[in-house]
Amino acid sequence: MKKYIGSFVVLGCVVFTGACSEEGSGEGSGEGKGTIGIAMPTQSSERWIADGNHMVSYFEDLGYETDLQYAEDVVENQVSQIENMITRGVDALVIASVDGEALTTVLESANAQEIPIISYDRLIMNSEFVDYYATFDNFEVGVLQGQYIVDELDLENEEGPFNIELFGGSPDDNNAHFFFNGAMSVLQPYLDEGKLNVQSGQTDFNQIAILRWDGAAAQSRMDNLLSSNYGGSEDLDAVLAPADLLSIGILASLKNSGFTADDMPILTGQDADIPSVNALIAGEQAMTVFKDTRVLAEKAVEMTEAVLQGDEPDVNDTETYDNNSKVVPSFLETPVVVTIDNYEEILIDSGYYEADQLNQ
Repeated sequence: MKKYIGSFVVLGCVVFTGACSEEGSGEGSGEGKGTIGIAMPTQSSERWIADGNHMVSYFEDLGYETDLQYAEDVVENQVSQIENMITRGVDALVIASVDGEALTTVLESANAQEIPIISYDRLIMNSEFVDYYATFDNFEVGVLQGQYIVDELDLENEEGPFNIELFGGSPDDNNAHFFFNGAMSVLQPYLDEGKLNVQSGQTDFNQIAILRWDGAAAQSRMDNLLSSNYGGSEDLDAVLAPADLLSIGILASLKNSGFTADDMPILTGQDADIPSVNALIAGEQAMTVFKDTRVLAEKAVEMTEAVLQGDEPDVNDTETYDNNSKVVPSFLETPVVVTIDNYEEILIDSGYYEADQLNQ
């Protein structure tokens, strides 16, 4: 095992990256099994904070020290943070990338030091050195969102047409394409049939993608869609939003345009972020797809531990996730739909949130 030099940690954050980082001390573990570098994209979403904290807890319970850093969605920060982790001699890297296509060179450096790499939730592209991938069934996330819209509009029985607008995630996040393709696998037949109508005409992923999952950019785009396509008698019945980071911006635009909980279009989301759960409770956001970060973090820790112990991690997909250099062995966890009818059971009763964290 490589020796962890703790005094370099704070220096790395302050001098080299200028971005937020948190370092686990491993106190109480007593085993000193090594150090795990955990590179997360941003603290702007609660789910990434939860991911990082859960991994630190699980790793330290196993006797590892941790170096957790957040790049605040700046590619250069994340590259520098990972470079510093390699220099400090971490024993493994768990990386949720800011830009899945920007890490090729730094992963070559990690491989040269024989540091195993676990890609976390966002697949790292164009590198043969990604050993394993822990994620949710991202295509299924989109399917759940699309099917929810179909069911709520009762498209099997209603003639329509119903107006829908589509939003996509960040084009540099491989998951965004899976979300979109999953949703469109459900929605496209109804678009072809004419039961669904995209008034703006913007149906191609490149037209609807929102770089870096920027909620403000989503709000601006929704503003433009409403002003250009939904004046007069035109109704907006549904908005496909792939994640809560975007749905909150979209919701702000809708509310600013006069929509209320009584006439809000069906609005989807993902991650069960607190603002979106509160919007759900208020009847403003229809659903969110919950991905339990406790489960995914534990799986990533299990994978990392197995690799470091010379074992093969448990995987359940060896075909789907091709990063253009290899098909990365993956474990896919199961996403769950959360609505106003079941949020207490899924989010509160399970201990994911405390009741007083939500506006009930």
